[in-house]
Amino acid sequence: MRIIIMCRRHIRFMVNLRSPGLWLLVGGLEMLFMVHLAEFLYSGYSTSQNYISDLGVGPTPSRWVFTAAIILFGLMALVTAALLRQKSRKSMIWLLLASSGVGAIGVGVFNEDYVPEVHAFFALLAFLFGDLAVIYSSKMVRSPLSYLFVLLGLIGLLALILFGGNTYLGLGAGGMERMIFYPAMFWALGFGTYMLAEENEANRMRTEASS
Repeated sequence: MRIIIMCRRHIRFMVNLRSPGLWLLVGGLEMLFMVHLAEFLYSGYSTSQNYISDLGVGPTPSRWVFTAAIILFGLMALVTAALLRQKSRKSMIWLLLASSGVGAIGVGVFNEDYVPEVHAFFALLAFLFGDLAVIYSSKMVRSPLSYLFVLLGLIGLLALILFGGNTYLGLGAGGMERMIFYPAMFWALGFGTYMLAEENEANRMRTEASS
């Protein structure tokens, strides 16, 4: 009996590893946690006046924490995109998320001390396609969550336009950049949890049907 229970737990664990919802949820959690940790470790850092990417060229260990966080998030986004593509190649969510993931990895690899134009390109890739993925995903969930995702995506896109035009509305450059960053991270937590719950419910129903 104990062997059977252990086998079932192992199977359940392996199934969860193939869940795009789990990877997106964990990616969002680690990104939020480690970015805040990097801010705490950066003496004199201002969330209003400093860019988020300033963490990547700040003092050690802040720079290493941020760099690891954003590259790891980009990799998890790519894993999520690959698993979503396996589920449905017709849906474009995987392509949008993969593009954002590549952008996130690029931001970590090519920091602000590198060629600024290269860093800015990858940052735009991460932000733009991330917010487009947020809006696109509204078609994949039920209301009222679908309306919330549209709102989060529009907030991110509007903030991106304002940020690009150096219009900060009193928030500072760092504050406006976070108006792009946080909606996407909140979405990652919400959409990841939603997909994980849907997958677990589907697995439960299949298990009950076969027993």
